[in-house]
Amino acid sequence: MKSKNLSEKILRLIKSKGFNNIELDPVLETKYILQRSGENFRKNLFSFYNSDTKELSLTPDLSISSLLRYVQKSTNTKEKVFYTGSAFRKSYNKKNVIVKQIGMEIFSSKDENKDDKEILDTSIKIIKKLGFKKATVKIGNFKLFELLIKKLSIPQRWKSRLLKFYWNEKYFSELLKRLQSNSDIDPIVVAGDKKTYLKMKKENYDKIIAGRSYREIIERFEKKINDPRIAETGKYSAKIIREFLKINCSLKDAPKNLNKFYKKYNLNIYVGKDFFPILNLKQKGINFKFSTSNGRGKDIDYYSSFIFSIEVKFKKSAKTLVAGGRYNDLTSKILGLKKIPAVGAAINL
Repeated sequence: MKSKNLSEKILRLIKSKGFNNIELDPVLETKYILQRSGENFRKNLFSFYNSDTKELSLTPDLSISSLLRYVQKSTNTKEKVFYTGSAFRKSYNKKNVIVKQIGMEIFSSKDENKDDKEILDTSIKIIKKLGFKKATVKIGNFKLFELLIKKLSIPQRWKSRLLKFYWNEKYFSELLKRLQSNSDIDPIVVAGDKKTYLKMKKENYDKIIAGRSYREIIERFEKKINDPRIAETGKYSAKIIREFLKINCSLKDAPKNLNKFYKKYNLNIYVGKDFFPILNLKQKGINFKFSTSNGRGKDIDYYSSFIFSIEVKFKKSAKTLVAGGRYNDLTSKILGLKKIPAVGAAINL
């Protein structure tokens, strides 16, 4: 009963801020999920086939459902919505198979900074409504990592790889080790690949092998030849990335600390205070922090810029009660649909 009352308090507050309640489908076509996260995420899905032989899955993430609903309306009108529901993901430790959430989102933002601030403000009000007098708000921004990667002297294919796997801490760490040492490059294998490459160049480029055309394989190999990985610059770039991801400070000190870091490595990047439109947020009992790695380590993440999470003390330990951010690229780059500016947050129940 107590949990139900807390949920009702949250829903009333969100509704009072002009968000409209929507119903979400409990299932999705599996293709939307795999387009977003790749085949590696399949092991986490509860999937099945319907009578039309379409593969369906219980929704593993509510933001996908709400965005697909908005896209299907074929509108560009700004919309503020909220919903309650469950996300379903298989878990080997048999915990958190069903994640119950309340979500709120703003689609087709005309003023992104204003809408980002509204989502964050509403999230903080929810924390206070639940009776927490103190909380830590952690702020991050994926654009800062993008800016850094673009300035580094590493092959373009590696820049793309690091951006893609930024959220996966374990695999990202393996990539940095490879970049740093070139330990995965075997001269004997490279020599063999070059012989195969020269042989393939004499064949029909449209020929298919292992699902890829000779043309694709040849072009990929030529990119490696023309833009090689150099051990010295790779080691230096890995060092810069590791140091960048350790930046943690108060939100008000973020521009100063970032610019100090960029200047140290002559990266020709400058971050002004306007990069943090929420910099002037001041609320009693709320500690605003900045972290370059905020939001990493999740199964799947898709934020394109602003990221935040709110931690509270619960039974003597820190718990993330609310998390969210901006994900403008979710529909276009990952779902293959039209681009929808979107920001939102989820309250974990």
